[in-house]
Amino acid sequence: MANIPDDDIEKTRNALAPTMDAMASILPWIGKTQPVRYSPELNKRWQAACRSLADCWAQRGRTDPAAIRPGIYSLLAIAIETGDADCLRLGEALASAADHLEHKAPGNRLSAALTATTEALLDEGGLENPHLGERLRHFSDRLAAALRPSAKPGERSDVLDRLFVEDSEERLLRMHEALETLPIDVYALELEASELIQHAEQIEMWGIYHLARQLQNFALQLSDASEAVQDRAVQDIARQLALIDSALSAIDY
Repeated sequence: MANIPDDDIEKTRNALAPTMDAMASILPWIGKTQPVRYSPELNKRWQAACRSLADCWAQRGRTDPAAIRPGIYSLLAIAIETGDADCLRLGEALASAADHLEHKAPGNRLSAALTATTEALLDEGGLENPHLGERLRHFSDRLAAALRPSAKPGERSDVLDRLFVEDSEERLLRMHEALETLPIDVYALELEASELIQHAEQIEMWGIYHLARQLQNFALQLSDASEAVQDRAVQDIARQLALIDSALSAIDY
């Protein structure tokens, strides 16, 4: 091992001193658990009510959608116990949805909002999830928007259109990444196109629906194709992705 002059060692120590001091100051905080905001018993009941509500909504195809009311009011009762403004706001938004379901079947907007909300409520940590407040505010707004009359075709809304565009742009990015692999990741292309088709159909985005169907057909034809054929198809698929991107850019929300 080479001998390092004492002067060099001292200079290195001096240079690293500020960094080491900063690390020493934060070490006591590393691994320290954050204080809980609610009693474990209350959080346990909140999580159980969230799971029950999600299960009830997931089974709506086999039961009356209005049967979700008891689950919503059970969650609302716990929200009142928390005294948290965001929990109460979501509970009230869900109660409004329950009132709506008493009189008419849910449209696409409300169904999508309730599905997303009940799934989000299953996030790990329950009431102690660090992002809970932000999530509750988001889904309260989404439920309220879904209950307002829409001036757009079918059951669309500005909120739903924006969410669709954001989700679709992420899918396009993943499809571009699939094109850049060698060989092309055909499975990823087909999967993302299939999801895009399904979401476009749900909110009646028929132009994007048909563009995505064409893209899916391209991907399916490449499943057993040679690498040379796949390479020639890259430009065609890229052009189809560009058409979908242009269609998304034209959506007004």
